[in-house]
This record gives sequence, C-alpha cells and structure tokens, in this order.
Amino acid sequence: MIFVAAGTQDGRELAGFLLEKGQRVTASVVSRYGEELLSRYPGICINDRPLDEAALADYCRAHGIAVFVDASHPYAANISENAMRACRACGIPYIRYERQSAPLAYTKAHYVADYEEAAKVAASLGKHVFLTTGSHNLKAFTEAPALQDCVLTARVLPDPKVVEECTALGLRPSQIVALQGPFSEVLNEELYKKYEADVVVTKNGGTVGGADTKFAAAMKLGLPLVIVERPRIAYDNMAQTFAEVLEFIVQKRKDK
Repeated sequence: MIFVAAGTQDGRELAGFLLEKGQRVTASVVSRYGEELLSRYPGICINDRPLDEAALADYCRAHGIAVFVDASHPYAANISENAMRACRACGIPYIRYERQSAPLAYTKAHYVADYEEAAKVAASLGKHVFLTTGSHNLKAFTEAPALQDCVLTARVLPDPKVVEECTALGLRPSQIVALQGPFSEVLNEELYKKYEADVVVTKNGGTVGGADTKFAAAMKLGLPLVIVERPRIAYDNMAQTFAEVLEFIVQKRKDK
C-alpha cells in the first residue's frame, strides 16, 4: 500500500495517477471537501483523521504502508517533518513530491522569510494590504504593530470556521473575501482594485496554487508583492514529476 499525503490538488491528482498505474493507494486529507474530491477516484482508500508523528507511525505499521509519498502543501513544513520522522521510525521509504515555484521576474517583488517579516515589509509599502496567504497565519498580520494603522483585506476559503476565525481576529466583513480558487488573472486584478490594494502579500505555491495569476495581476497594476519564501527543508528524497514518484516506488519494491 502506498500512502499519499494529498491535501492539495496535485496531491489528489498524483494519488489518481498512481492508482491508474496499478498501485494500491491510501490518500490522507483533513477536510470534508478534500475527501469528496478524492472519492472520485475508484478504488482509493481515504484517511480523514489528522495524524501527528506518533499516530502516523502507528497507521503505517497497522496498514502495511510500503512507501510514503508526501504531496502536502509546499508551506506545510510540520506535515513533512512529522512524516519523515515517522517513516524513519518505521523503516518506510519516504519521497517528497514538490511542485515547482511559479517563475517571477519583477523589480517590486520583496522576498521575506516568515509572516512576521512580511507584515513589517507590507506596512512600509502601503496602507491597504491585501493578504492571500490563507487563514492559518492571519494572526501574524492582525497583531503586527506595524500594521495597526493599515487596512487589511484577507482572501480565505469560504468555510464557516475560517470566516469565524477571521472575525475573532478582528476583521470586519468588509475585510474578508471568502472565495474558492483557482482565480484568473482578471479576477485577481478586479479584487485588488475593488479593495484598493497598495500591496499584495502572498506565497509562491506554484502555478497549481494560482501564484502565477496573482503575480501577473499585481504586475499589471504595478503593485508591490511581498512573497513569503518556502520553508527550507532537507527532504530525504524528492521528486518534481509524477513519473519520478512512480519510478521511486517501483525501485523500492525491487530493492526488497
């Protein structure tokens, strides 16, 4: 059995690809929506329970996991680190599927290491700050001293819990854009204009994550971009294509 951490679109597609190639696959998701999308693949097994390092190791032992494929979000460092430690403890081969970053050549791009730095840099670039970094790190912006005189707009998933979290952090309804992506360049541009963005704060989740259209819209309007860089993780093994993941799985089975 192959375990795929599949909390992203390309993670789900990778799970489907491996199924088509004759692999038995268990895919893990943490949302009901993700589970619905995965269930479209005939024959897939789905784990919908959150698994920390210890629980993940127990799961792998109990279900005879032969290879762990980490296709979690590029910024979900804790998932990857937990998975590698669990796999080492169980003696299970681990491979990271890492989507490529969206290319960007833009003089108004400002790269930062974390969300706290992003808040400081954004505050220096304009009063109206448009956040497209998701809901998990909003607190770094709503509580940042440098942003207290700025107007924040947060684009997040249209999930009641997420909207509730935004409200609890002090954002008014007029500051919350609850929409499901992907977003076209035109839609991004219109949102930036509607909310009078002076600066856009984002991550480079790759083309699959819509980074290319966010970048293009900001460039067209001449808006500065504050880009939180991906976590620097030393993965045990890494692939950038589905074919490379399959090759790794096949080779590991031959090695046994």
